[in-house]
Amino acid sequence: MTLIGRTRARGVETLTLDAPHHRNALSAALVGELADALTDAGEDTGVRAVLLTHTGTTFSAGADLRDPPAPHALVGLLRQLVELPKPVVARITGHVRAGGIGLVAACDITVASHAATFAFTEVRIGVVPAVISLPLLPRTDPRALARYYLTGERLDTAEAARIGLLTAAGDDVDEVLAPVLDGLRRAAPEALAETKRLLTARVLETFDRDAADLTALSARLFASAHAREGMTAFLERRDPRWVV
Repeated sequence: MTLIGRTRARGVETLTLDAPHHRNALSAALVGELADALTDAGEDTGVRAVLLTHTGTTFSAGADLRDPPAPHALVGLLRQLVELPKPVVARITGHVRAGGIGLVAACDITVASHAATFAFTEVRIGVVPAVISLPLLPRTDPRALARYYLTGERLDTAEAARIGLLTAAGDDVDEVLAPVLDGLRRAAPEALAETKRLLTARVLETFDRDAADLTALSARLFASAHAREGMTAFLERRDPRWVV
């Protein structure tokens, strides 16, 4: 079963997360298929930009707890989004949780409808938003991130835009996107690639410096007793034992 839809219109390659029955959770299979689609788009001279979107009411629920990707695979996917020589635009019309926010943060331009919500739910299941911090920490407000990392509270689109997670939001996401995609289509491909390189340099420095340590932290916490309890509680739709 294909987990990533691919269509193209006027130089924009649309990659669609298409596992709505699993809330587009980041399984090992979905991460691998998305990485392959990004590789193809990056090498195709007919692609001017990539639009990353989704089916269903959830953009991505984060890591698939039944079939999670290896931490290094998720790091590789996030870095690929940042390094891709084509701009990547996220189109979001649903909920985004945990690791799914890492995908959003790794994109160059992020646009959402007001129906979208965001939450860093890792601490509530006994893990840490380690790997997704690689694109998030250089691009978002640190004081706000401290609050939402530590509490798992939900953010609406206005707050997500205020802290730097979203570029723009509106009632009609495609209306907001129209001038963005028009601008990318009017830009020279080499100029786009070099401008993106300029904009992502600081993010890639974070990957170079911290990826190994954060990958190890993620692996250690996912194997912990707290994580086992938190994930079991989530799947059983109950509070973990530590809730007071």
